[in-house]
Amino acid sequence: MPSVSCAVITVSDSRTPQDDFGGQYIRDALRAAGHEIHAYEIMRDELTMITERLRQLIEDRSCMAVVLTGGTGLAPRDQTFEAVTLLLEKTLHGFGELFRMLSFEQIGPLAMLSRAVAGVAGDTLIFSLPGAPAAVELAMQELILPTLNHAVALIRGTAIDRGGGR
Repeated sequence: MPSVSCAVITVSDSRTPQDDFGGQYIRDALRAAGHEIHAYEIMRDELTMITERLRQLIEDRSCMAVVLTGGTGLAPRDQTFEAVTLLLEKTLHGFGELFRMLSFEQIGPLAMLSRAVAGVAGDTLIFSLPGAPAAVELAMQELILPTLNHAVALIRGTAIDRGGGR
């Protein structure tokens, strides 16, 4: 299974490297699955800052995927969803749908308040997750890690045709 080069961004006005449990979990989970960390940073929840950094990562062909955590809720400062969707060329609707379905099993109807989203910009796969550590773990274990290699291979044109019309 080939390694995917991933950037991890925690969007928060208050997190520091010492208490960024979601960002740390993402990095640990990616490394444990054999992937590499291309970049890691914590940035303020500012639309222009997030979009500019995402544009830089999308232009960097050595960065194959970006996983963001934080800023996906309904609070006035939550801007990650807007920043990500502004840049997506293809939205993976199933990611948000499945994430909310799985979250519903854990937290009930509050799951519908999540604006978790994923998609493709250029040839970069982007996932945007809530900031709650339990939500990060759920998304990584149930959705991202099982599909990351195959999705990146499809985007980059290196997937093996398995036939069967799927």
